[in-house]
Amino acid sequence: MLLSYNAFTIFVVVAIFAPLVGAISLLVVLAFEKQIDGLTFEKQQVQMEKELQESEYMQLNQQIQPHFLFNTMNLMLGLARLDRKETLVQVMEALSHYLKFKYQVKEPLIPLEKEWAYTQSYIQIQKIRFQNRLDVNLDIDPEVQSALLPPYLIQTLVENSFKHGLEKKPGELLLELKADLFKENVRITVSDNGLGIGKLTKNDIFQKGHGLPNIKRRLELLYDESSIDITPKVSGGTIITILLPKITEDHEEV
Repeated sequence: MLLSYNAFTIFVVVAIFAPLVGAISLLVVLAFEKQIDGLTFEKQQVQMEKELQESEYMQLNQQIQPHFLFNTMNLMLGLARLDRKETLVQVMEALSHYLKFKYQVKEPLIPLEKEWAYTQSYIQIQKIRFQNRLDVNLDIDPEVQSALLPPYLIQTLVENSFKHGLEKKPGELLLELKADLFKENVRITVSDNGLGIGKLTKNDIFQKGHGLPNIKRRLELLYDESSIDITPKVSGGTIITILLPKITEDHEEV
């Protein structure tokens, strides 16, 4: 049976274009699979980067400065030599609370109220160390007590004030801590009347030491928007101010 001209034409067209259509379809499928593989790889990279950041963040959280521990041990030795047992017990209790918190807290964020209580253990030791020379003013707004923040943040700021500002200053020492709500952000301010920052710039300070660079890096890992500001006081000393989003227990910004 002979094919008609029209049927033969259709057969030829199909014979020519069918492989082409198949080849195009195969290319589309391969391209789609490649895109899926690319998206999967990209997702894996994002997840890996996130895990690395979380690991880095937790390592930063667990950093402990030996400076304070050495000073506290020397204080305890001095009290023991002077047979001031009651005061020695107070220092040991405060240090025990300090270390217990330091090594038990694993959460990336904790309530400000908890961090505040932990910081006071540190301050209690410093009060015993400097006795009547040290005056501490604490002011926490009830509006921010339940706000979440990185652990050891306030304590690190206070430790920085002592290490770089107050320890080597003769005479009366003043430390002021304040936490309040500022334009829907949590504002933490630590002020001292220590030796000040001299001619150092903000960048100079972040390139030296461990405390403030540690805080800066943790804030960068946690928040899209946060700030840490360092300014000298006219009367002598330093003011450090941190702004970070107010986050509730359900980790939602308010």
